[in-house]
Amino acid sequence: MVFSSITFLFYFLPISLGLYFIVPKKARNLVLFLVSLVFYAWGEPVYITIMLFSTVFDYCNGLLIERFERKGKKAAKKAVLAGAVVGNLAILGFFKYTDFFLGLINQAFQTQIPLFNLALPIGISFYTFQTMSYSIDVYRGEVPAAHNIIDFGAYVTMFPQLVAGPIVRYHDVSSQLRERRVDSGKFVEGFCRFVAGLCKKVLLANNMGMLFDAVRGAGAGDQSVLLAWLGMVGFAFQIYFDFSGYSDMAIGLGKMMGFDFPENFKYPYISQSITEFWRRWHISLGTWFREYLYFPLGGSRKGRSRTYFNLFAVWCATGLWHGASLNFVLWGLYFFLFLVIEKAFLLKRLERMPAAVRHGYAMLAVLLGWVLFSIEDFGQLGEYLLMMFGGAPLVSGAFWYYGQSYLLLLGAAAVASTPWVREKFLRQTAGKAYVLRPVLAAAGLFFCIAYLVSSSYNPFLYFRF
Repeated sequence: MVFSSITFLFYFLPISLGLYFIVPKKARNLVLFLVSLVFYAWGEPVYITIMLFSTVFDYCNGLLIERFERKGKKAAKKAVLAGAVVGNLAILGFFKYTDFFLGLINQAFQTQIPLFNLALPIGISFYTFQTMSYSIDVYRGEVPAAHNIIDFGAYVTMFPQLVAGPIVRYHDVSSQLRERRVDSGKFVEGFCRFVAGLCKKVLLANNMGMLFDAVRGAGAGDQSVLLAWLGMVGFAFQIYFDFSGYSDMAIGLGKMMGFDFPENFKYPYISQSITEFWRRWHISLGTWFREYLYFPLGGSRKGRSRTYFNLFAVWCATGLWHGASLNFVLWGLYFFLFLVIEKAFLLKRLERMPAAVRHGYAMLAVLLGWVLFSIEDFGQLGEYLLMMFGGAPLVSGAFWYYGQSYLLLLGAAAVASTPWVREKFLRQTAGKAYVLRPVLAAAGLFFCIAYLVSSSYNPFLYFRF
């Protein structure tokens, strides 16, 4: 089940919110836990056992770490942490990467080891990182171990951010799990944020996805350099509004239930360097890798060579996290190279250049990165890059057709990917926000529902992660 569906909007969400607010406050975590299990089991009922195992596994790990800490048994405490990390990574690795590595072995040694062809459990990359970070934080003494398994289960399975994040660490919400407040103002704020994300997903991302699919499917006579660039611009907007839209919906749903989740995007397409881009894109994932991989490896404290190695490890892991395919590894290493070059000398030189040049450089690098991300087959990847850089006529009839058809939508997407609209809107509605914003949100919800009813095109790119 996805948020941008009639089933979720008309059935699951109203029933879940109704149950959540009807029961006494002390029972709300139990309701959240149960409805989240229903949400997860809707698409893959078999894999609910994996989520429940992860929940119980790390709940017990936290208690054991706390117990050994009290008794001063450091070796036992460290052994439990090692078991927690290995266990979580083993679950993620088995389901997500087994076939990937078997395929590499078959290619390298000309063997025919049969693949498992396992379906990827929904959201496993997100909730595995959450449960693993909990055990690490308890070990570090940053949070106390959870003693109520229902509260902890609600944290792990929480449906608003289960499928696509943001990755919420336990210490971000531990106090909110025990006590949180929901008033009419916060609920309306959450509703407006949810609808804003829904509009991003349904009205912008879906249409940008259709543009990219049309360009990918263009025949040989329709291909051109400008068409290839137009298609990649469409994909760039699709993945941004798709993912940031889901993050907005998650944050909005959390507010409706009294939670405050961390922000996951801060207008990455206004960036003027790749370093800045990755401070604005998928912030919760970047924070996770920094806190639990980069810093433990030594960060930048052990000299330049070690720093570059640590960055290399982080970006290999970042690429693999996004998918079990070599193109994602290549995508991660691509950004690793840019970050190393910027760290070594380029950032200082960029500072002396005009803002427009810095922004143009960053967006060109990001667009080329999205080519590596969007096309898994290396043969097709090479063909698309060739088309972008002169392997086709400069202009074609298809470019003019799609350019004119999507011109207004591309303009709207470009403006919506900057803070200008939001800041201008907030300034103009500051005195009447309590009336105007809910009305506009209701209108946005109406248009999204009308679109969903009339269209069958509703992909979600990060659903597979």
